[in-house]
Parts: sequence; C-alpha cells; structure tokens
Amino acid sequence: MEFNVHHQVLTAVFAVAVVLGAVVNKTNFCTMGAVSDWVNMGDSGRMRAWLLAMAIAIAGVTVLETAGMVSLAGETFPPYRTANFGWLRYLVGGALFGIGMTLGSGCGNKTLVRVGAGNLKSLVVLAIAASMAYLMLWTPFYEKLFHPWVSATTIDLAQHGVNSQELGAVIAGMFRLQPSRNLNAAVGALLALALFIHVFRSADFRGSFDNLLGGAAVGLAVLVGWYLTGGPLGQAWKEYAEFATQVPSRVQVQSYTFISPMGDTVRYLLNPGTTTLVNFGVVALAGVIFGSFIYALVAKSFRLEWFVSVKDFANHAVGGMLMGVGGVLAMGCTVGQAITGMSTLAIGSMLTFLAIVIGAAGTMKYQYWRMMQEA
Repeated sequence: MEFNVHHQVLTAVFAVAVVLGAVVNKTNFCTMGAVSDWVNMGDSGRMRAWLLAMAIAIAGVTVLETAGMVSLAGETFPPYRTANFGWLRYLVGGALFGIGMTLGSGCGNKTLVRVGAGNLKSLVVLAIAASMAYLMLWTPFYEKLFHPWVSATTIDLAQHGVNSQELGAVIAGMFRLQPSRNLNAAVGALLALALFIHVFRSADFRGSFDNLLGGAAVGLAVLVGWYLTGGPLGQAWKEYAEFATQVPSRVQVQSYTFISPMGDTVRYLLNPGTTTLVNFGVVALAGVIFGSFIYALVAKSFRLEWFVSVKDFANHAVGGMLMGVGGVLAMGCTVGQAITGMSTLAIGSMLTFLAIVIGAAGTMKYQYWRMMQEA
C-alpha cells in the first residue's frame, strides 16, 4: 500500500498524540484537577498549567497566521470562528461537560490517559461518552433534542457586519474599525502576553517542572496540529482528498480535541472495513492512550482500578453521558475548546471555557455540601 500524504498526516498526528499522552501522564496535567485544586485548596498550579497551554497556543497561532504560514480564516473542524454565534449551546454544553468531567474523574483527554494507565473506571466513562458523542453526531438525537433551541438562539453576526466570531473581528465590528490581520495579531499578542504574565507571576509555578512541562506540551501539541493541517502538508492533504476515489473523513484544518473524535471512533468501530473513517481525531485518541500506556509501563505505574461501589459507578456513568453530550453541544472540551478553540480567539471558545469551569466548580461545591450533610 502506498504511503501517501494522508498517511503522512495521520502518522504525524499519532506521533504527537503519543508524546502528549506520555507527558500528560507523567506531569498529571488535568483540567478537572486544576479546578479542584483551585476550588478546594486554593492551589493554582495546575490551573496555571492550563492557562500556559492556552497562552502558547494563542501566541503560536498568532505568529503562524501573521506570517502567512497557516490560515484559520476558512473552514475548520470544529468551525470555531463561524459567524453563527450559538451562545446558549456554548454555555449549556460547557456547563454539562464541566459537571460530567467532575463526576467522571477527568476530562476527555485525562480519561484517555487514565485508560492507558490501566484505569477500568475511565474505560467505562470512555465507552459511555463515546456512545453519547456518536448519538449526537451521527443519529437524529441532536436534531430532535437540541437543534430547535440552538438554532432559535443562534445570532448571525454577519447580519451585524461581523463575518467571524474571532475576538479581533468582533472588536472591529463594535468600534466600526476595518478588520485586518494586524488588528487580529495585536489582540492575540496582548491576550497571550497577559496570560503569560499571570501564569509566571507565581514563584511556585515557576518552580514546578511538571506544571511547566505539562502546560508547554499541551500548548505545543495544539500548535503542531494546526500547522500539520493548515500548513503546506495540510494543503497537499486537502488536494489529495479532493481527487481521491474514496474521500477520507474530516480532511479539514483542525487540531486536537477529544469528544467528537470519540463519536467518530464509534462510527469507525461499527464499520471497521471502511478505513476512510480513520481520521485525525481517531488516531489522536489512539495515540494518547498508547503514549500513556507506554509511560505507565516504563514508570511502573500501570494499575488496574475498578469501581468501589454502585454509587461510584453511577457517578462515572452519568459523568460520561454528560461529557459526551456536553462536549459535542459545546463543540469541544477542555482541550478542544479551552485550548485549541481559544487559540483561534473565538468568543464561543471563551464562553465554553467559562461555562466548563463554573459547571465543574459548582459540582465540586455541591459534592462537598452533600458530604458535610451526610457526615
């Protein structure tokens, strides 16, 4: 079989995901843990690692776009910068995902890492979240339950003279300025700088190798994903797909996200003979699990873990359901929206990030209240 450009892209995506899985396992980079540390202990270390990943991704995309090396102005997956601003889907989906990742002991990326390290509870969460994502993406489930109110509350920014929900374009529309690459670059640079300053103000964070490494690795992985699919190799990939006899799935400019790909993975597993369904997201999921597994073996940290009670199972099952539904509804997760989406400066990604944190923090506060009531 010829090793064509499609295989080159997927191989590169898998390789980056393997490194990502290993580093996240090693450093314990965890967005749910970041909120938990911050809410319950006042420890901002892992939250700053999350913000560092955002800052690196935003700064990198700003440089790549300003230099003309990558363009995210066209169609991407998901459509982060679309002018159709579904503000309510971002808020509801993000909140559901935040609640779900708290009940499920980790976000989509962390669930994959825990599976690779032998956690059977996370394997159950993955199976349930993937099944719900499949229902949302590939059956009438979304159309019947969510589309009517999502479409009714979506604002078409183009009707207000704004052709994108990128922060720079929205600011230009608000102040009747001419949208330009320079304005977008300035907004991206200022936001990235503000995040860097905030992150590195903490001496404790600066002294934490794991937090520095975890945040840097995730941010760079997102940046590499954008360059692979939006740079010269990505252009060749799209040209290949246009003339392919069997068109591969999701040949679009994109980077790492982990909930919709779960649904795509179920779709492929239901049709294993259709190799065109093996796409960016499917190999990324496999790569993160494999990278975490390899690290767990090397570090001798591989441990099988199962539910301790029926209540433990129920919490994780509900968490998986909410992550699958909420992640697709919000068009991304704590990586897919709060890092990859944030790197595009889409205001929908900012709303989703806020909703995820509020959903997770509120659930943790409620769990603590219930624990105190039962004590």
